[in-house]
Amino acid sequence: MSKAGGDGGEGAGGSSSEKAQPPEDKAPERKAQGKAGATTIGPGWTKVSCPCCMSEQIEPLVVVKLGQKVRPETKRWLIRLIGAPQKDGGAALLAHPGEDATGDIIVVAAPCCALLRATEELGLCKPYHNGDIAAFSYNDRDNFKNSDNMEMFLTLAERQYIVKYELDALRAQRDQRIPGLPDSYLLKSRDSIWQKLGSFGVIVDTFPLHNPSKLKSLCKAWYSGNQLSQPLDSVNEYFGTSVGFYFSFLDFYTWSLLPPAILGLSLMFYSGEAQKEMESVSGSQATTVDDESQSMFSGHMVQAVFSMIWSTVFMELWKRRSSTLSCRWGTLNLTERFSEPRPGFHGELGVNPVTGRMEPLFPGWQRDLRMALVSVPLVGLFHGLVVLGMVCFYWGETQVKQIHKEWNSLVSQPLLYLPSMIHIVYTNMLATVYRTVAQSLTEYENHREESAFENHLTAKVLVFTFFNNFAVLFHIAFFKQDVPLLRKRLASLLIVSQLVNQLTEVVVPYLVDRFLSAPLRAETEDDPQEDKFRNQGSLPAFPGLFAEYIELLVQFGYLSLFSCVYPLTAVLLLINNITEIRTDAYKICNLFRKPFCPPVANMGVWQLAFEVLSFVSVVSNCWLLLLSPQLQEVYQESKMSSVNILVLAVLVEHVLIVVKVILAFLIPDEPDWVRIKRERIEYTSMQALKHQILRFHS
Repeated sequence: MSKAGGDGGEGAGGSSSEKAQPPEDKAPERKAQGKAGATTIGPGWTKVSCPCCMSEQIEPLVVVKLGQKVRPETKRWLIRLIGAPQKDGGAALLAHPGEDATGDIIVVAAPCCALLRATEELGLCKPYHNGDIAAFSYNDRDNFKNSDNMEMFLTLAERQYIVKYELDALRAQRDQRIPGLPDSYLLKSRDSIWQKLGSFGVIVDTFPLHNPSKLKSLCKAWYSGNQLSQPLDSVNEYFGTSVGFYFSFLDFYTWSLLPPAILGLSLMFYSGEAQKEMESVSGSQATTVDDESQSMFSGHMVQAVFSMIWSTVFMELWKRRSSTLSCRWGTLNLTERFSEPRPGFHGELGVNPVTGRMEPLFPGWQRDLRMALVSVPLVGLFHGLVVLGMVCFYWGETQVKQIHKEWNSLVSQPLLYLPSMIHIVYTNMLATVYRTVAQSLTEYENHREESAFENHLTAKVLVFTFFNNFAVLFHIAFFKQDVPLLRKRLASLLIVSQLVNQLTEVVVPYLVDRFLSAPLRAETEDDPQEDKFRNQGSLPAFPGLFAEYIELLVQFGYLSLFSCVYPLTAVLLLINNITEIRTDAYKICNLFRKPFCPPVANMGVWQLAFEVLSFVSVVSNCWLLLLSPQLQEVYQESKMSSVNILVLAVLVEHVLIVVKVILAFLIPDEPDWVRIKRERIEYTSMQALKHQILRFHS
C-alpha cells in the first residue's frame, strides 16, 4: 500500500497532532477516486496493518458528511479514529478525507479482515468449500468459497452495512475531549462515539454510495423492460435482504391474488350479480334479495369461505418461500443479540454475562415494567381517542342531517360533508402525533438491539393503524349490519386510496425530483468524484418500508376480512399491485438515497401482523355469512331466536378455525431441505465451538 496516506498510524484516542495532516497535493487524490467502483490506491487513504488486507484498489462504500463548522483538526481526529485498530478503540476501516482536510466529507471503505470479522459477528452463512451453506467462522475462513474476494463473498449491501455496523460500534475507551471542539463537548467512557458526534453537530449524515454501473443493470432488469418476474437475487445483492424480502413478498402476494380475482370476476358476471353490485356501489336502492335467495349458496357465501381458506394457504406458502430465501441469502443464523448494543441503548456500565464485554446493561424487568405501566396505557389512550373521533363523527353526521332536513336549503347542503372533513383531519393529526409518541415510548423502553427497537415501534404503529383503518368498517358490519353501506364504503376506499397512493408516492416525488432536484445534481464525466458523492447525499433519505408494508397490510385486510361483500376487491388490488412493483422499484432506485439495510431472516413483526389478520378473517367472514340473504331467509322461516343464531355462528366459527389450524399444520413452515440445512448449521456451529474450547484448554 502506498505510504502517502499516513493517517492510520495514530491511536484512536490520540491528540490532534498536526503531523497527521494529509498531503496537500489534491490532484493525485482526485485521480485516485476517479473510477465509479473500486479505486486505485492513492494519497490520503489510511493504512492497514494486516498484510492480507493490502490491495491495489479500494472500493468506496460509505460517505460521512460533516457539519459546516467542523475544524480540520476534528476531521483529522475522526479519520484516525476510523482507521485505528479495534484494540486501540478504532473501527479498523479505511478513511479518505475527500479533497483535503478542510472538506466536509469523509469517504470510508473496509479492508478484508474487517469485513470477515463482522461477517462472523453478524452470524451470516456463506458457501463452504464442499458446496454446503455454513455459518461463517473467521478462523476457518480459508475453507469458505471466495473468502479472498470480498465482491464475490459479500454483497454490496452487506459490505456497506458492515461499515455502518463498525462505525456505530465505536465507543470511547475513556473520558476524553474532541480536538477542535470546546471542552464542554466531552466523550465519557463507553459512550457511543457516533451518536455523540451526531448530537454535537460534527456528523450530519452517513450514507452508502451507489454503484452507477450496477444500479443501471439492476434498473434495466427490474422495471425498464416488459418482464413479469423480478431479479430478487440482484435486489438482495444491491439493496440488502430487508428490501429483498419486501419485494419478494409483494411479488408473491400480487400473483397470489389471481385465484381470488378469477373467483370474484366469476361470481360477479356468471351469477348475475354484476348489475346488483354496480347499483349498490353507485348508491342505488335497488335490492335483489329475492334473486339472491333463489339459490342455496350465493357468491356472498362462497367468497366468504374462500377468503378464509385462501388467507391461510397464502401465509403458510409464504413462510415456506421466506425460509427458502433466508437460506439462499445466508441469514438463517443471525446473532444480533450477541453484538454491540445499538447507539441509543443506555444503562449502567458492566460486564455482559454472555459475551464478557464491557457495555451498558439494563435489566429486562425494568423494560417490561416501563412497557406495562407507561407504553400500554398511552397506546390505549390513543386508541380511545380513535373511538372518540368515530363517535363524534357519527354524532356530527346525525346533527347535520337533522339540520339539512329542517332547513332544506343550499346553505345546509355543504354541511353534510363537514363531519367527514373534520374526521379526516382529526385522524391524520392523531396519526402524526401518535407516531411521535410511539417513537418516544420505544426509546424510553430502552431496547438493546436495533431489530427489537424497530419491532416494538412497528408493533405500536401497526396496531394503531389497523384500528384507524378498519374501525369504521367493523362498526358498519358488526353494529349497523348494513351490507350495502359496507360494500359502498369498501369500493370507495379501494378506488380512491389506490389513486391517492400512486399520486403521493410516485407522481409527486417524480415531479419534485425531475424539475426541482435533478437540475441541481447535474454532473459530467469530468466532475471530481467527491462532487458526485455529494450529489448522492443531496437526495432525500429513503423513508423505509414501513408505509409500503402498511399499505399491503391494509390491502390484505380489505381482501381477507370484507371481500365477500365486494368480490371485485382482489381484481382492483391485482391491477394496483402490478404497477406497484414497478413504481416501488423506480422510487428506491432513483428518487431516494441508497439506504443501509441490515441482514434479516424474514419480514419480522410484519409476518406476524399478516398472520393475525388471517386469523381475524375467520371471525369477520363468519359474521358476514350471517348477514347473507339466504341465511337471513332461513332464520326467518325457521323462526330462530337471536341466541340460537349466535350459538350457530360460534359453532361455525370454531369449525372453520379448526380447518384453518389443520391447513396450517399440513403445510410445514419450511421445506425439508431448508430444515436439514438449518439443523446442520446449528450442529456445525456446536462442533466448532467444542473444538475451540478443547484447543483453548489444551
